[in-house]
Amino acid sequence: MANEIRFFHRPHKKIEVEKVYGDAFIRFLYCSAPGQALIPLLNNKFLSNFYGELQNKPASRKKVPSFIKQFSLQMDDYLPGSIEDKPIEESYAHFNEFFIRKLKPEARPFVTEPERMAAFAEARYVGFEAMNDKEVYPVKGKYLRAKDLLAHEQLSKVFEGGPLLIARLCPVDYHRYHYPDHGKVLDHFPIHGKYDSVNPLALKAKGEIMIQNERHVSILQTENFGKLAYIEVGAMCVGKIVQTHDVKNSFLRGEEKGYFLFGGSTVIVLGEKGAWKPSLDILENTKRKMETYLKLGTEVAVKA
Repeated sequence: MANEIRFFHRPHKKIEVEKVYGDAFIRFLYCSAPGQALIPLLNNKFLSNFYGELQNKPASRKKVPSFIKQFSLQMDDYLPGSIEDKPIEESYAHFNEFFIRKLKPEARPFVTEPERMAAFAEARYVGFEAMNDKEVYPVKGKYLRAKDLLAHEQLSKVFEGGPLLIARLCPVDYHRYHYPDHGKVLDHFPIHGKYDSVNPLALKAKGEIMIQNERHVSILQTENFGKLAYIEVGAMCVGKIVQTHDVKNSFLRGEEKGYFLFGGSTVIVLGEKGAWKPSLDILENTKRKMETYLKLGTEVAVKA
């Protein structure tokens, strides 16, 4: 199929084709003139919150078993929902409870070596050792500069020319995100914006999505990787970005930071220049214009 999304699946050690939830709609919306004309009516907070609320209705739980089957989800890795004495696929009270399902504690061990950064989301990654305007994947570099992503002149200077990781979460993925190292939160703030899709087809058609979408920024001081800018990016049909960690408390490597309610979305991490670099396979696949799928807690970067 034209414009199919290929990615390297690290655990399977091979290139795979992504099965996209709502594929036909995304292609219509971002790859056709009539669809693009509709985008201003759909990429707003009201619609995304409304759609998200529909996923809280009890009737939405009927979608769960077919969703699991369609995308071949390995439910043995997950904890069941709140409805007891039911098979796991029927144990969730509504679709959002299934969407933010928790992994079993032993399902995703985090790398512990100080020089190895742990993957903060179970997602498809691209990475750059030093971001600059010459990079063109997944979008032109000028849209991925620190000052554009953070919308904060003073803070952006800390991360200018530094490494960058983008983790794209599909609707089929685990939607909780975690801390990649031990540390503390120095600052945090929301940036209000639009709710465009973060699908690669959408990014190709509309490169400024990452700097126009709703996002939440946390500035972290980590034990092994210096300061990080940790950015959660909202997307079309994402009902809400939820922070579950109390920012007043220090955090541990692997501790949950928060989650996204229904919809695919993205986490972006920026670092200080020369402090660390993405793992070699991520760098190589990014040069090939291909994402790398990682499981939560596996190596995503190393100290420079």
